[in-house]
Amino acid sequence: MTPAPPLSRSPTLPLVVMLLVVPVVAVLQFRAIALVTSLGLLAVVVAGRRVTGEWPWPKPGPVVIAAVALGAWAVVSAAWAPDPMRALGTGLRFGGFVLLAAAAARAMGSEPPARLALVARCLVAGLAIGIALAAADHLSGNGIRAAVRGMREAPSWLFFGLKSAVAVIAVLLPVAVAMPGLAWWWRLGLAVAGLAASVLLPAESAKIAAFAGLAALGLAWLLGRWGGWLVGAAAAAVMLVAPLLTGAVLPRLPGLEAIQPSAAHRILIWDFALERIAEKPVLGWGAESARAIPGGTGLFDRAVLDRYGLTSETSRAWFARPPAQRLPLHTHNAALQVWLEMGAVGAVIAALMLAAIGVVAAGMGPGAVGAYAAALVVGMLSYGIWQEWWIGMLLLLAVAVSALQGPRSSAT
Repeated sequence: MTPAPPLSRSPTLPLVVMLLVVPVVAVLQFRAIALVTSLGLLAVVVAGRRVTGEWPWPKPGPVVIAAVALGAWAVVSAAWAPDPMRALGTGLRFGGFVLLAAAAARAMGSEPPARLALVARCLVAGLAIGIALAAADHLSGNGIRAAVRGMREAPSWLFFGLKSAVAVIAVLLPVAVAMPGLAWWWRLGLAVAGLAASVLLPAESAKIAAFAGLAALGLAWLLGRWGGWLVGAAAAAVMLVAPLLTGAVLPRLPGLEAIQPSAAHRILIWDFALERIAEKPVLGWGAESARAIPGGTGLFDRAVLDRYGLTSETSRAWFARPPAQRLPLHTHNAALQVWLEMGAVGAVIAALMLAAIGVVAAGMGPGAVGAYAAALVVGMLSYGIWQEWWIGMLLLLAVAVSALQGPRSSAT
């Protein structure tokens, strides 16, 4: 048997460095995750080439095929998108990022079990460090993140930057809690610390995601592979019927005065997105069109506010502010953004991808199912579908979880 190369030359090294660094970056400056994961995954691929003498070309499994097809459809949509070059670039970057991660996963397939144990330890350690750093920054009044930016005092808006850190914690938490060989007190401590951080820090959608991820983990433990299949099937179904479902629910909501203005704003954004989806339901407006949709930069008129019960002076003033646009950058809902930008064609492709991920996650164990559920909640309530830092985070986690399954999973 050929001895394994030293850790310094193996693809495991850049992977474990990312697992340790990314949770810290998520707290300090989350947008840098895109750069860290891009360079890190590339380093994994290059190291795999150095170890085996061959490039670890990605194998076209169902998830990779569907994801690349989604990126390809984004490229095609540049033909009618408001900003063709942005749509073209976004589609190419998305497809390239997916292929890079698939190649990195295959490169990890040649690593010995001892190295995979190191991956597991670093994933758990990175999560613990991220939780501790996020809590320390919160308790310091965001002094840590202010210092990183060269500020003597933390401005009020800096408080909200921890939302992304909580989202990262939410998707890592189920994988760490379900890690084989981890002592029960580590599992309990991580679960309590992760949930406490999600409750204390400012991130409503990530709070829901953290609890949903652990709930899905429990479901997968009880039902086995059926848990992952159900999560994937539910995600695919929501993707396919999102406009109909949202259109049926919104008119039946009670008045929105009782909820936070930011949450009410999100609901009004969905209402506006439904109007634009109805105008181009088959092909959509083109990738990245949400940021340039006609009427998106305008404010909601009084009739819309009245329809949702936003009649108080406080609500009127909040929605009269310039940031309270009808569609600021994206829909804060992955399914509606897919329908808006890529129409029914894109929604079908995305639904196939979501179903395939559910099947793959089911085979990887309860932790993977929990992470998938947490990511779905964040995607349906928060970030845009093309945000590269978030895509990079999810691809890094996918590579790590795939590697932990052993050579067969990493290869496919």
